[in-house]
Amino acid sequence: MRAVLCGYYGMGNAGDEALLASLLQMLPQAVKPIVLSGDPEETYARYGVRAVPRKSLRVLPALRSADAFIWGGGSLMQDATSALNPLYYGGLMGIARGLGLRTIAWAQGIGPLRRSLTQELARRSFGGCTRISIRDGRSAKFLHEWHFPYTQAPDPVWALEGRASDRLKALDRPRVGIVLRSHPSLTPSRLDRLTRAFQLLERQTQAQLVILPFQPVSDLALAERLQLRLNSQNCEILCISDPRELKGIFRDLNLTISMRLHGLIMAAAEGCRCWAIGYDPKITALVSELSLSGWELDEIPDSPAAIAQAWKNELETGRVLSEDRRYSLADRALMHRDVLRIALGFEEAV
Repeated sequence: MRAVLCGYYGMGNAGDEALLASLLQMLPQAVKPIVLSGDPEETYARYGVRAVPRKSLRVLPALRSADAFIWGGGSLMQDATSALNPLYYGGLMGIARGLGLRTIAWAQGIGPLRRSLTQELARRSFGGCTRISIRDGRSAKFLHEWHFPYTQAPDPVWALEGRASDRLKALDRPRVGIVLRSHPSLTPSRLDRLTRAFQLLERQTQAQLVILPFQPVSDLALAERLQLRLNSQNCEILCISDPRELKGIFRDLNLTISMRLHGLIMAAAEGCRCWAIGYDPKITALVSELSLSGWELDEIPDSPAAIAQAWKNELETGRVLSEDRRYSLADRALMHRDVLRIALGFEEAV
């Protein structure tokens, strides 16, 4: 059996690469994947699977040769970043359905959908799927209103097998991971406050600051500016392209301050304290679900000293997600694997 895997793959985004790695980990061994990728050579080199350019005419022969089409994780049907997203992903879903393929919406997030046209396109795209799994309650509301059956489970990255890394030297002082991203709400004023708070935190705790750009094409410049401003030997930038190694690095951190959803998920899953900086409903929902500490971007305190003190308290006395909770989330995330097996005909639905 051949399955075309469609997502935001090969675009240098660690969160989406982690979703692809999770999907490949959960895919039945008898299924041969064909990944639609922005960098097919890199995808093949990393995972050893066939890959074709995601926006080339080679996509059509790949679909014709396949038995199944899988939307592989992430918020693909949303128009917040671009109104073209639903057209691209919905168009591929329509072609796959027209070719008679089994169609699976796997570990999806739905929305934001701000336009009536994209809402209707999303409804039609999900409506004909062989099987649907989602990862959050907001998406469940859409499917409930549309009267479509679905399975809801935690993000698949909870179940991704992390890989131990030797990139961080043995230290007798704490390590703090920093995962920031460019965003209109991260104004120069707010970034300045955060930067001065990082400086205070490093001075007060002697912590090693580890900046992790999750999407180097957009995050690395921000990371380099931050490192230059911090001007400390106790600050380093780590660019890790393998999502399994990236997840494993959080085992060696004592606190992670993250704007990115999968930065928080990876850190919490590996037993690291987390501090969320929210700008997106997905992060707000995760903070609520796990009772994480943090602020929305527009709620960051005016005083860098107050910010640093809050981080220092979290580093010294903050709670780590319990082992039982981490196991439960990873175990329930495997429900996405069950959806694949049922949709592809390897198991009977119960």
